[in-house]
Amino acid sequence: MANQQLNSRNPRVDLEYRRRKSAEEMRYQVVSFSLMIFLTLVAFAAVAIKGFTAWFTAPFIVLLAFVQVIFQLYYFMHMSHKGHEAPSLFLYFGLFFALVMALAFMTIIWW
Repeated sequence: MANQQLNSRNPRVDLEYRRRKSAEEMRYQVVSFSLMIFLTLVAFAAVAIKGFTAWFTAPFIVLLAFVQVIFQLYYFMHMSHKGHEAPSLFLYFGLFFALVMALAFMTIIWW
């Protein structure tokens, strides 16, 4: 029932509602895409500038990549919409498991 569309029995109202929601969704898509392009250019600039060391550049690029993954999930893969709670749960559990495994292996190797 969560994915059932609202129906007011008035085609004009329903069409206007869908147009407004589609325009809003497209605006989010365009803004998100623009921010991802900007973050990519910032990452390229961080590598191109000779003043930054590798100790700064590598974590900075990983941080920018993490932000882009969040944009991908929530805006392009529609994880912010209703009805995507179960996939979100599995995704977060997988991320948690991967981070715990990475931490465990780094601890085993480095100590």
